[in-house]
Amino acid sequence: MAAIFIKRIYDPFEEDDGSRVLIDRLWPRGIKKEDARLSAWEKDIAPSSELRKAFNHKPELFNEFREKYLIELRTQEDKIRKIEELASMSKVNKVTLLYAAKDPIHNHARVLCEELMRKVNQREGT
Repeated sequence: MAAIFIKRIYDPFEEDDGSRVLIDRLWPRGIKKEDARLSAWEKDIAPSSELRKAFNHKPELFNEFREKYLIELRTQEDKIRKIEELASMSKVNKVTLLYAAKDPIHNHARVLCEELMRKVNQREGT
């Protein structure tokens, strides 16, 4: 069973975070690289700059953002490859996707987690 979780990078590190993967294109303000305790920084899996800027973290634009980000995740080779890697990683170790956005509901981490779970379930045939 895959173990994929999401968490703000500003939340405290916990031993049971597993593999901590930053999924933002930009480095989060106020976080020192050594304090982040990352396993990886997968900036290429983040939404394109154009999509991120168009969304601008406005909740009323989230559904449109979600649809467009899912298209990016399912059609761009670099993102497809990263999805496969993270899905595989989640089979052997807990994966915590880290993001910096203030809104815990309307952010790309939720969309990415959804897509990762879809990929894992697809593999498992469920």
